[in-house]
This record gives sequence, C-alpha cells and structure tokens, in this order.
Amino acid sequence: MSSSHNQPYDTSGQTWAFLTLRIWLGARTLLAGLEKFSEKITTQQPLLDANGAPDSSGAVVEVSKKVYGISHYHGIPEVLKTKFLDEPLLPQFLTTPFYAVLGYALVILGAALLLGIWTRLSLVLIGLLYTMLMLGLLLIHQEDGVAWLAIHAVLIANALLLSKHNRFSITRK
Repeated sequence: MSSSHNQPYDTSGQTWAFLTLRIWLGARTLLAGLEKFSEKITTQQPLLDANGAPDSSGAVVEVSKKVYGISHYHGIPEVLKTKFLDEPLLPQFLTTPFYAVLGYALVILGAALLLGIWTRLSLVLIGLLYTMLMLGLLLIHQEDGVAWLAIHAVLIANALLLSKHNRFSITRK
C-alpha cells in the first residue's frame, strides 16, 4: 500500500525559488562589478549625409559610447568619493583599499554565485559587501541607495534560507 505520506517532501518549488534568487543576485552582483570597469568615451566623427558619406560642409558630431576595460576602473563615482572624504567615520586609510577591490570583489562573487561555487559563502560575502556599502551610504544620507541595498539584503537572507535546496551548482555548499 502506497501512501503519499511515505514520499519525501517535494522540494522542486523551493529549488527553483533558490535558483531564481541565485541567478538574480549573481547577475546583479556581477554586472555591478563590471560597471566599475566602464566609461563613456566621447569622440568627434564627421556628420554623414543620406548616402553615408561625410557631409561636404565638414560638420562633425560628438558620439558617445560605453567601453569596458581595466584601465577604466573606478571603485565608486567621484561624486560619492568626495562626499565620503567629508565623513569622519570613513577614514581614508580604510576607504582607499575598499575602493580598490570593490569592483573585483563584485565580479568574483557574482560569478561564483552564478556558477554555484561555494554558494552559501558567496551569499554571505555579498551580503557583507552590500552591508558595508549601505553603511557608507547611510553616513552620507543617500537614503535611496540604502533602500535599494536593504532590498538586496532581504533577497540574500531569503536565498540563505533556501540554500539547503541548492541544486545545479559546481560545489554543494
């Protein structure tokens, strides 16, 4: 006699819920890190006529395009860096190394989470990193950024609660 009570609990919904959070948080973290290596470059190019040839008047237009590269690295925008310099609770001997590694840490942790490498540890480290970012934003009164990071913290906490349903990963923990 077969009974559904003897069947193991079906965790497929929780597995998919965790995978959804893992993919979202991993992609979000990876892309946030990659953006630290981007810059908008503006160049002047000749204005083209309807046939695609340079305009006979010699007119030029400015064209902006986004490029990525290690040489374009910036841990945080200059506007925020200036605000952080005015905050006595954020001494430069702590913030300078933090800015130097922030983008690299986001890329590495985001990729690790997407691939399922040390998933729980990746989630915890991303949570700590976002908490540090949130504390900095609190000190310079950037409430919108704090709210966004708080949402990330809730998502990370939920992912950690669901992490026992981790499947489709390179490592099991």
